[in-house]
Amino acid sequence: MSQDAPETRIVNTYRIACDGGEGALGHPRVWLQIPHDKGWVECGYCDCKFVHNDFEGKV
Repeated sequence: MSQDAPETRIVNTYRIACDGGEGALGHPRVWLQIPHDKGWVECGYCDCKFVHNDFEGKV
């Protein structure tokens, strides 16, 4: 059985919220801070990767 790769979202702010995006099947909302030098952060619950649009295609 293969497993889908975690989702990657391009965002335009350095502080974002993640709740799994599946309503009642998601996870508790967490706030994540994208480091200005790294350009991306992963959610500890669902492994979704958030990439700031300034770093799109660079990470």
